[in-house]
Amino acid sequence: MSAGSSGATADAGAELRNAVRTAGDSRFLEVPARVGFAASGLIQVLLGGLAIQLGASRVGEPDQTGALEEVSKLPGGFVVLWVAAIGLFALALWLLTEAILVRAGSAADRWMRRLEHLSKAAAYAVLGFTALAFADGHPSNASTRTSHASGSILSSPGGQVLLAVLGLVTGAVGVYFVAKGIRLRFRRDIAVPSGPAGRGITVLGAVGYVAKGIVVGLAGAAFIVAAVRVQPATATGLAGGLSTLEQLPFGGAIVVVVGFGLIASGVYNIARAWLARF
Repeated sequence: MSAGSSGATADAGAELRNAVRTAGDSRFLEVPARVGFAASGLIQVLLGGLAIQLGASRVGEPDQTGALEEVSKLPGGFVVLWVAAIGLFALALWLLTEAILVRAGSAADRWMRRLEHLSKAAAYAVLGFTALAFADGHPSNASTRTSHASGSILSSPGGQVLLAVLGLVTGAVGVYFVAKGIRLRFRRDIAVPSGPAGRGITVLGAVGYVAKGIVVGLAGAAFIVAAVRVQPATATGLAGGLSTLEQLPFGGAIVVVVGFGLIASGVYNIARAWLARF
């Protein structure tokens, strides 16, 4: 390749990064992304409540679908779902731009942050589509949809390997969330207020990230088990993670504790809607 061609490629790359940076810094994207944080927080609070109900009564199967169903029952729930979907899509787009623009830290740290941003972007996009389905009056069960998707992966060439890799990636994200909560690294994502408010936000974030990491990590383990056993029904996402916890000794009590952790994560995300750094 000639020097001129190399220079043109570098210029094109720089223009792409500048365009992405402009999109990420756009006020047009920032406002709905904050709405997305708030919507995600509300869903996590409701999911935590459903998890507590599961742990206390050992009935039901809490997942994002159940949480969105609760939103649909609120006064004006139809409007809330549409606003939530727009915010969640905007948040997914913002996270994609953040994944492209990661620069600080070591190479391993940058790739871990990219993985976090990309996985969260995918999760928020799926949640946005689910919210749209409820707003449009065509809800579907998240656990069933996850199992069907896993079955499609398993039936494709190299499907077992692909599903196992998906499980490993999901599990790694879960471990990263736990580490991020314990090390308080989430504080760099927000403008932490001073005084008791800042300490409260820090506690909520730490507890929330650890709880969320446990559930996501177990969901990843369920994908791996599904790949090894060639049983797509084993992969049921967050609901599967909570169900795995429930099967442990004192599982009901553990699920209740994790449910409170998910509520903490939801409250943190609602606060993040105002405190997020863009």
